[in-house]
Amino acid sequence: MSAIRLHWEMDTAGKVIKCRAAVAWEPNAPLVIEEIEVGPPQEGEMRIKILASSLCHTEIFHLFESKDKRGFPTVLGHEGAGVVESVGPGVTEYKPGDKVIPVSGSQCRECRFCKNPKTNLCERSWLNYHVDLMSYPTTRFTCRGQPLLQFTSTGTFSEYIVINQMYVAKIRDDAPLDRVCLLGCGISTGYGAAVNTAGVTPGSVCAVFGLGAVGLAAVMGCKNAGASRIFAVDINEQKFEKAKVLGATDCLNPKAYNKPISEVLAEMTNGGVDFSLECVGNSEVSRMALESCIKGWGVSVLVGYTDVDFSARPIQLISGKTWKGTLLGGFKIRDSVPKLVNDYMTGKIKLDEFITHKMDLEQINDAVNLMKTGQCIRCILNISK
Repeated sequence: MSAIRLHWEMDTAGKVIKCRAAVAWEPNAPLVIEEIEVGPPQEGEMRIKILASSLCHTEIFHLFESKDKRGFPTVLGHEGAGVVESVGPGVTEYKPGDKVIPVSGSQCRECRFCKNPKTNLCERSWLNYHVDLMSYPTTRFTCRGQPLLQFTSTGTFSEYIVINQMYVAKIRDDAPLDRVCLLGCGISTGYGAAVNTAGVTPGSVCAVFGLGAVGLAAVMGCKNAGASRIFAVDINEQKFEKAKVLGATDCLNPKAYNKPISEVLAEMTNGGVDFSLECVGNSEVSRMALESCIKGWGVSVLVGYTDVDFSARPIQLISGKTWKGTLLGGFKIRDSVPKLVNDYMTGKIKLDEFITHKMDLEQINDAVNLMKTGQCIRCILNISK
């Protein structure tokens, strides 16, 4: 490893690197493999060679569903893993050769939110200022003479990225990057939504709405937290087998009933579930998940992202239910992601079971189509050769 570090530092440190990236020039259009320029890291930043990245539904949302079209051109991707190539001034916790996972949520460790154990929010995150762009406006990416945004501050569909250290988790050297990259977003989000945000308790009854990677991770979280019964709810019954592998005890297709699924769940659980997790990003499903909870103590968590309004009848909350949301599963990323990697390496959590496809960066549009049409859970992209 020391020889590799020396080679990188001598050849590329402090210089602009030209590399391949999948560029989204505009919404509702195929991504284009381009040669881009990646500038050297500045104060508090590091440059990372991305080796593997997965595709998350948030990319699909940004490309095809978002009402705000200002976040282009951009390099998508935010579930990646790689190796530090060089660091800028002021970076002392990381060094060239370190294995890392860049994450779209920050942990500066200095603001009032980072110092509060009740939240994983950070005042310095791009989310607080530039959610319209889904990125900081400043970037180290350029192509054809114009800047490219780095999606959610990361942009892992590029062979190299530059990112502030507050977005990076340092992980153990023996971690397989083409597996643990999944902990950059989806798996951490769903798993943490159950064990952190919902606070699933032993013996409780849970319902998870939506069985993409986030929902399946929520199922896994409910199981690891000791839930006695876990309902997995999705209109795609092909996902039921995977849900059972990860801990679901019952699988329900809402289309198979002539009444709302919330009523079905209430009948099957003597009044409703203790915890429900909405992992779709759909306002109607969010309401259904809340209505599926038992009155008095039921907790429903919004996990899936959307930018449309949602509503519910006040009696749902007046009756004692709690409706709350989660970002990245409540995990403080620099502290928690390395622990999640350890949990994977010791068998406490599963990652391999989420991977349904593997492709090269050049096949990115095939991967997008698979995700868009619900034909894959997670596709691992080989980013750097």
